[in-house]
Amino acid sequence: MKRKIVDYHQDEHGDWVADLECGHGQHVRHRPPFINRSWVVTAEGRQSMVGQVLNCVKCQRPFPGGRGL
Repeated sequence: MKRKIVDYHQDEHGDWVADLECGHGQHVRHRPPFINRSWVVTAEGRQSMVGQVLNCVKCQRPFPGGRGL
């Protein structure tokens, strides 16, 4: 399910997590060449992506933890 990014926080390892409008979080790592999200490495880049949508896997899962299909 597509959910908007509303904010970010760092996990215990320092990796960035996008906070989604549904209340779930999703890691947004920049690890080239396999994951290319260069926007995540700067505050300006992260801010530019607020309001954009990501696919929330947790919302697609049936209960518990998701909102169901």
